[in-house]
Amino acid sequence: MKHSINTLKTGTLATTLVLASLFFSPPILAGANHDHGHDHGHNHNHTADTINQEMAKQKAKEIIRSLIKKNKIDQSWQSISAHTAEQKPFDGRTEWVVIFSNHKISDPKKQKLYIFLTLHGEYIAANHTGN
Repeated sequence: MKHSINTLKTGTLATTLVLASLFFSPPILAGANHDHGHDHGHNHNHTADTINQEMAKQKAKEIIRSLIKKNKIDQSWQSISAHTAEQKPFDGRTEWVVIFSNHKISDPKKQKLYIFLTLHGEYIAANHTGN
């Protein structure tokens, strides 16, 4: 009986070690050219994936069309082109900030629309404050 208990302990230990090694191995197996798809908070510096200023403006314009479609902003934003697109640091990471100005909006506080993108072109947020 004592022999079967030791075998059970050894088997449990071996199983635990195998499962632990499988659990911790995948990050080691990811190569340098891996793709996460969307940024989701990873702050990798894949310079080949970064977009340029013109692409940032195009992506921001797509987001504006989407916001209009969802009735989040007025239809008049459809005809507005990006005023500027700049890379700015926020919370330790750099983001694209694309600014649109629409003087057809009666509320002066809502005449500017800021679209925030990752350097890879993923949508982060949009607001009228720039913060």
